[in-house]
Amino acid sequence: MDNVNKLTAIALAVASALPVMANADVLITEYVEGSSNNKAIELYNSGDAAVDLTGYKLVRYKDGATDPLDMVQLDGQSLAPKAIKVITHPSAAITLPAGTDSMTGELYFNGGDAVGLLKDGAVVDLVGAVPTPLDWGKDITLVRKSTALSASTSFNAADWDSLPNDSFAGLGSLEGATAPEVPAFSCAGAKLTPIYDIQGAGASSPLVPEGKFESDNEVTVRGVVSARGESLFKGFYLTDVKGDNSPYTSDGIFVFLGEAAPEAIQPGVEVCVQGKVKEYFGLTQLDIKADKKFELGAAGDVPAAVPFYVADGEGLEQALERYEGMKVVLDAGSDIKVSRTFSYDYAARRNNIMLSHKAPLMKPTQVYPALSEEAMALEKANRANELFLESDYKAANGVVPYMPDFNAETGYIRVGDQLTHLEGMVGYSYNEYRLVATNTISAGDILRGDDRTQAPSVATKGDIRVASFNVLNFFNDVVGGDTNPTGSNRGALTEEEMLLQRTKIVSAISAMNADIVGLMEIGNNGFGELSAIRNLVEALNAQQDTSNQYSFVEITDADKYDGKYFAEDAITVGMLYRASVVTPEGDAFVIATPEQHAAAGVASRQSGETVETSPAQDKYQRHSLGQRFKIHDASLTVVVNHLKSKGSGCLEDWLNFEDKVDPAHLQGKCNDFRVSAAKVIGEALKDVDGDLLVIGDLNAYGLEDPVRVLTDYDAANSDRAIKTASWTTLNGKVYEREGSVVEKGYGLINLNTLAHGADTYSYSYNGELGNLDHALANASLAKRLVDIEDWHINSVESNLFEYGKKFTGELAKSENAFSASDHDPVIVALSYPAPVDPVTPEPVAPADKGGALGGLALAMLSLLGLRRRVR
Repeated sequence: MDNVNKLTAIALAVASALPVMANADVLITEYVEGSSNNKAIELYNSGDAAVDLTGYKLVRYKDGATDPLDMVQLDGQSLAPKAIKVITHPSAAITLPAGTDSMTGELYFNGGDAVGLLKDGAVVDLVGAVPTPLDWGKDITLVRKSTALSASTSFNAADWDSLPNDSFAGLGSLEGATAPEVPAFSCAGAKLTPIYDIQGAGASSPLVPEGKFESDNEVTVRGVVSARGESLFKGFYLTDVKGDNSPYTSDGIFVFLGEAAPEAIQPGVEVCVQGKVKEYFGLTQLDIKADKKFELGAAGDVPAAVPFYVADGEGLEQALERYEGMKVVLDAGSDIKVSRTFSYDYAARRNNIMLSHKAPLMKPTQVYPALSEEAMALEKANRANELFLESDYKAANGVVPYMPDFNAETGYIRVGDQLTHLEGMVGYSYNEYRLVATNTISAGDILRGDDRTQAPSVATKGDIRVASFNVLNFFNDVVGGDTNPTGSNRGALTEEEMLLQRTKIVSAISAMNADIVGLMEIGNNGFGELSAIRNLVEALNAQQDTSNQYSFVEITDADKYDGKYFAEDAITVGMLYRASVVTPEGDAFVIATPEQHAAAGVASRQSGETVETSPAQDKYQRHSLGQRFKIHDASLTVVVNHLKSKGSGCLEDWLNFEDKVDPAHLQGKCNDFRVSAAKVIGEALKDVDGDLLVIGDLNAYGLEDPVRVLTDYDAANSDRAIKTASWTTLNGKVYEREGSVVEKGYGLINLNTLAHGADTYSYSYNGELGNLDHALANASLAKRLVDIEDWHINSVESNLFEYGKKFTGELAKSENAFSASDHDPVIVALSYPAPVDPVTPEPVAPADKGGALGGLALAMLSLLGLRRRVR
């Protein structure tokens, strides 16, 4: 069954389930979805008696929903027999005929919504199918045909005439509502303007006067169609196949129709068009939507794609502008890399890929301190080095339209990969350059960057290994696990999902070969038989030999919330260890982290003459877990942490007018609150004896304030003060009423930076890479460092391969370790050699003549026996 028939079947099934009112006299006779707020609905009473509209209302079915949202209540209104009432948006620029019975109402439907007329909750009439196809009624006027003047609970497009955008002539009357006859357009005798003259060598067309968004006059252009646009860009692309042979001007342009082009307009067909040149949010285009002035010519060859390259001395944005409206092909020389693999783009509200030139983008605050000149320059450079790879139609769940063999085992796309032989049209929308793919590629067309490895290289290094791993909400609720303090389930929704998630996590931890594993985002449902941590450990041990079995660290009863839980959140941190390698010393300990509690009105902010008082704030973050281990004759204290996320705001964000936008310092929301936690953790650990390793998801990149506070921050050498949050409590008591300035960090050493420099990463967000997951050591432990590795099994992979099935359609999942979570594990190899008893040399007999080993050789073998064993 094709998609249209599927949608029709669904719509019919939904319609049959809707509460229906039979023999209704009141119906919708016109639907207007025009520019800006030009929205209107016309109602008609086909009966012979007046109708009291009390109980009637107009609703919308938003973006494919099957439950309606109220728009306009018609209580108190009436409609005379054979009369019309027009409801318009309050801000609509629509002039109605004198004497029209009209009213205003909050008509906030758009082209993706069906509109219904309901009476006492029962459907009377519908415009648009329910559920509604994407943009089915965008920028059009629909007029009911005179042969179909009866209400219907199922939409039949054949009963309606479609008119161009902002057609209002028929409102208020059933007469004269048909589309006017438009004479055929001809280019004969017109002066033609070359496409390259329209594009020019600058960022905007030289034909559009400065300060304006369109040309003063229409231009006539002839070219060959290189591609159609039916959804993302509605129209078609024209190419001047001769061009001007200049690398500075584009030979292509987009022709905007506002709808899918007629079937006759296909790639290879010559078309002549006439319209104004417009700069539409940065896209140079020819706008022929209103009059649709085009003339078809002969069909010929489809214009070939031009190899895309970025010239020396220019950036990606400048290069893309040179190719705007053209069909290009990415090849090895393009040097375009995947910076965010196929996943959801919140700005465009669709799945796509983000590309960049030369290398994936790094988060500025991973490599430079917040608000430094270098960080702000990199932020600006990153925004200019983004290209979004799109499909014309929104991709179906689990499908990459331009890579049909996309799969979890062999057809993957990773950050750092380079796509070749991919052709597409260069466009601009959502304030970003977009490449709309016009062909398909396979896994063989991908030049791998940092390809998958089945195990981290560090897994066989050192005497012991310690890992940090955020396991992306591992809950066992769906298999009868105990509840957590909040009663919520943030993890798998079905047993199938949960078992897949667990298998992937077990595969990853087994490959790490770590002797101590710090966990984040594990369900906080205690430590009993039905706990998430026990469930995971039992599955993990089933894959280990007897000498490598894991145990988990359990806090004391005195530290448990409500006698069972590790603090009050739905998720918590945990710690696993191999008792055959390390031995716990004493009880585990808890470092409680600060909370922010500010009553409403404790602070104010002023914008112009308006003074606002603050809303109430109640913010929390997970407590930290510590355990001291004995390793031979040495001691190692490991502390696992998971600080407050960057998503929801704290009081300081509200004060800075950044509660609804990303903070200008680029560190995310609640930064000061995380600094408070870093200060508390630093104070708690500053006098620890022996080796110390602080691991976990700090929700802060490498040179953001919380990490700097735990490491080498010194206010005397900094251009910017670091402060803690205000209105914080600790263990139920006031901690800091006012935020305080941090003077000096706690001196821990970032092991990743020590070994590999600042540009390491374990996480990807919005196409930028950085480390949220850290391993921070005191000086004595840093001397034991053999190696550290971010094992890139998650951050560079598509989240479509994760355990959840909600948005992945029929995409097959894999039990491999890749996309086991959204954070990469960080594994640290450390040197803890076993003590060696002194060896007393034995007398060596004189060597015989028969070739036996001599004394020197025996001595060398003895010395080799003293070498540290590596597991």
